[in-house]
Amino acid sequence: MKKAIVAIAGVLVLALAGYALWFDTPRAPQVSYTSIGGQTASTDSLKGKVVLVNFWATSCPGCIQEMPQLKATHERFAPRGYETVAVAMSYDPPHYVQAYVKDKQLPFFVVLDSQGAIAKAFGDVQLTPTSVLIGKDGTVIKRFVGVPDFTELNGLIEKAIGA
Repeated sequence: MKKAIVAIAGVLVLALAGYALWFDTPRAPQVSYTSIGGQTASTDSLKGKVVLVNFWATSCPGCIQEMPQLKATHERFAPRGYETVAVAMSYDPPHYVQAYVKDKQLPFFVVLDSQGAIAKAFGDVQLTPTSVLIGKDGTVIKRFVGVPDFTELNGLIEKAIGA
């Protein structure tokens, strides 16, 4: 009898752990922000869309390397409910960010995180580039530190957008 109770308890613990791993996915933090163009938005306003939040800086070689691919990914998926939010780090001079955005004609929402509040809310992001892919329901699909594998990223976006 005692062995049966221990076995049942063990099965319950494993079932609860599996449930937590399977269903307890992290959610994107609730933050509000203003683009360099003066538009305001929030993570709440993006529900129903697949969103990539990209933390970057003009002084970051990897960030500059990935930006053309981020732009291409945005242009490919935006008509289907995808959004990119590029968050310039607090140490990045605003005039550098504005000049880069204008020069490269970035088609997505670019935010100056002058106080570092957005980076802090997303897990105290320190390294750039760091990108967080968020599903339509606000759950984090994947976090990329460094330049993402764009084949993988585009596949995840395709899957998250659905048909």
